Amino acid sequence: MRCAQCDKEYPSKYYFKTETLCLDCYNRMDSEARKQAIRRDLMKHPMTSTTFTIEGYRITRQLGVVRGITVRSRSIFGTIGGALQTLVGGNIPLFTELCEKTREEAFEIMAEHAEQIGANAIVGVRYDTTELMDGVTEVLCYGTAVMVEPLA
Repeated sequence: MRCAQCDKEYPSKYYFKTETLCLDCYNRMDSEARKQAIRRDLMKHPMTSTTFTIEGYRITRQLGVVRGITVRSRSIFGTIGGALQTLVGGNIPLFTELCEKTREEAFEIMAEHAEQIGANAIVGVRYDTTELMDGVTEVLCYGTAVMVEPLA
């Protein structure tokens, strides 16, 4: 990833708190700018919940199930690199990043589906995975698209 402010390269968007800023640029910001950066980059979908309610809002209409499906496979280089990392033990960053990217992609597809049918929130968000064949995995993200309004 490349920082939008200083153009410095940094490992990935899972490296820190935002998708667009490196740690150095984030640390130079005042507290209000930090809040805005986090809100802009991490809170793209603040109206999603794994529960069936969103605190401070009431559901006015249920629009139905929405889902995002993506299928991923590991490259030969990722498989070899991951296999080598298993020898050392602990977290396997190559696989962790692949899993995060895949889940994020499925989530984004689900959120787009909800937006297309007019929802402003998604409740009951869940993930499911299926190994279709060796090294090929399907990730499904699903929930209930709803219309919500703030409590009076």
